[in-house]
Amino acid sequence: MIRDALSRGTILFLLSLGAALMLLPFAWMISTSLKAPNEVMLMPPKWMPSEWHWDNYVRALTMAPFGRYFLNSVLVTALSTLGELITTILAAYAFARLSFWGRDFLFSLLLGTMMVPGEVLLVPNYVTLARLGWIDRYEALIIPWTASVFAIFLLRQHFLFVPKELGYAARVDGAGDFRFLWTIMVPIVRPAIVTIVVLKAIGSWNAFLWPLIVTNSREMRTLPVGLTAFTTEAGTAYELLMAASAFVIVPMIVLYLLLQRSIVEGLARTGIKG
Repeated sequence: MIRDALSRGTILFLLSLGAALMLLPFAWMISTSLKAPNEVMLMPPKWMPSEWHWDNYVRALTMAPFGRYFLNSVLVTALSTLGELITTILAAYAFARLSFWGRDFLFSLLLGTMMVPGEVLLVPNYVTLARLGWIDRYEALIIPWTASVFAIFLLRQHFLFVPKELGYAARVDGAGDFRFLWTIMVPIVRPAIVTIVVLKAIGSWNAFLWPLIVTNSREMRTLPVGLTAFTTEAGTAYELLMAASAFVIVPMIVLYLLLQRSIVEGLARTGIKG
């Protein structure tokens, strides 16, 4: 009994310590966003500001067209997530349930592309989009990211654990592959789909390098790129940068908190509940 209590206490302590370490950067961001400029770079660091400058948030939002940046981020995130969801569901079902020549080889080849660093593809992708005339357009921000090998792999593994008897029963009732996929398979693996949606939404919302490369005008930039407005030749206004960063991360934090249970279940489960 004592050993079990000590074990649970140790685990709780380690988890609490890990949570505190994860929250430390967020606490520093909020603290910095409320400081005066002369307090930001003090050594040793000063956690609590002498005076709370809530006006930093107002100043941060007026230094750049963040309303436009926000709309661009919402549009790009929503459409790229929807596109990836459609391609992932169809591809994962094909690799898990359909029989066709070269299926396993194609899937292995697809997994092999995960070994290629994304930075290697920046130049060829940019050249392709330039030839299509998509630079500084929404197509460049959305279409290249409407498919994910990792998402296909994750969802395929969940599809494989759905009993084949369900497919046989659906075909006896006259359901084809498309109907069986959307009415039976998709609801069963909903936690995995929610996980894919959240991971994609967070990745798209926080993307910086690609939107920076393929956009030239301020009207096409997204929120992460818009944060560069606080860095000039004179230096970086860290208190305003932290204030704007707080606005940027809030939507994704809310999304994660709302779907946390489904995310954990989607990543942890290896089959379906009996």
